[in-house]
Amino acid sequence: MTSGSANTDPSANRDIIGRDEIDDFEAILSVVGHEDPSGLHDVHNEYDTTFTWDYEKGARPQLNKLYEKAKRSQWNGETDLPWDTDVDQEALVIANAAATGGFGGDIDLSGTPLVSWGDKEWLQFGVESQNWTLSQFLHGEQGALVCTSKIVESVPWIDAKYYAATQVMDEARHVEVFAKYLNEKLSGHYPINAHLGALLDDIISDSRWDMTYLGMQIMVEGLALAAFGFMRQMTTDPLLQKLLRYVMADEARHVAFGVLSLQEHYAGLSAHELRERQEFAFEAAVRMRDRFLQQEVWDRMGVDPKAVVPVLQQAPDRAVFQGLLFSKIVPNCKKLGLLDGADGWLRTKFTELGVIQFEDWADTGEEYEDFAAVPAAS
Repeated sequence: MTSGSANTDPSANRDIIGRDEIDDFEAILSVVGHEDPSGLHDVHNEYDTTFTWDYEKGARPQLNKLYEKAKRSQWNGETDLPWDTDVDQEALVIANAAATGGFGGDIDLSGTPLVSWGDKEWLQFGVESQNWTLSQFLHGEQGALVCTSKIVESVPWIDAKYYAATQVMDEARHVEVFAKYLNEKLSGHYPINAHLGALLDDIISDSRWDMTYLGMQIMVEGLALAAFGFMRQMTTDPLLQKLLRYVMADEARHVAFGVLSLQEHYAGLSAHELRERQEFAFEAAVRMRDRFLQQEVWDRMGVDPKAVVPVLQQAPDRAVFQGLLFSKIVPNCKKLGLLDGADGWLRTKFTELGVIQFEDWADTGEEYEDFAAVPAAS
């Protein structure tokens, strides 16, 4: 991540996201991932592990309330989900396509390799896209597992350590169930997307505890909460619906944890320090947006992503869908004072991203109770 000394011109992005234009698809698609043959990935970081001798439980009542709710809301991914459900992946893809206007949607594909595609190719693309999406959810959940264990070590408040410890268990459970669903019900894995991988590396390697909160609890988990909601509405698979409902109840608490913790911390930051957090949030938002181009899927289908992505991105529903993924992030950033702090820099950048319209939607610090109010078994 960049420091707060980046270019003060709101329209200059190169120092933060590595390119001048947010929608420079050639630059976005030139970033490709690499998976080590060992199956391992090391990220070096240096941060302080903080002990606190103040053990007064409930000194931060809202965090204590969240901790008590988390203890009551634990579930078992092995026994609480109907794993005996038969999943017909191709039937799911066909049903999803019917709900969204058919394979390919209503897009003029003239001049692209897709103009000759029929239902067979689009069906295979749908299968690959589903495998890719669930794979990225899985990788993101492992990132959350690692980041939350770091928060337990580095946050200075006992109430936050208590709650973060429950989230470590939540994230382990999420990794378990997404991996099992991919292994047993779908038909293939994808490595971590390069943009998501770079973001997780940055979040983990930053030495400041609140940056881990901001990057994971607010940005990554906030987008995941919205994405899980869309997938749950779309899928006709009762197993995946229930899995996502359980996970969403956890994720809403996780995002609320970030909002409640950072609201206190950010109230005491200088304009310069707020600007650093704004740039961090903007870069995270762009990287998460970039990953939804699914370049790895196009590569596996034998299609040059640069030949099709710019065309597909012009579809009106694509912009609406990608914007809605930020419906949890923007109001949370507003509640933290990041939208309008430091001369409103982040408001300008979120306006450029086309997501500022969500600023007055409910923030997760207020609405997490609503997620928990619906029984996870529903």
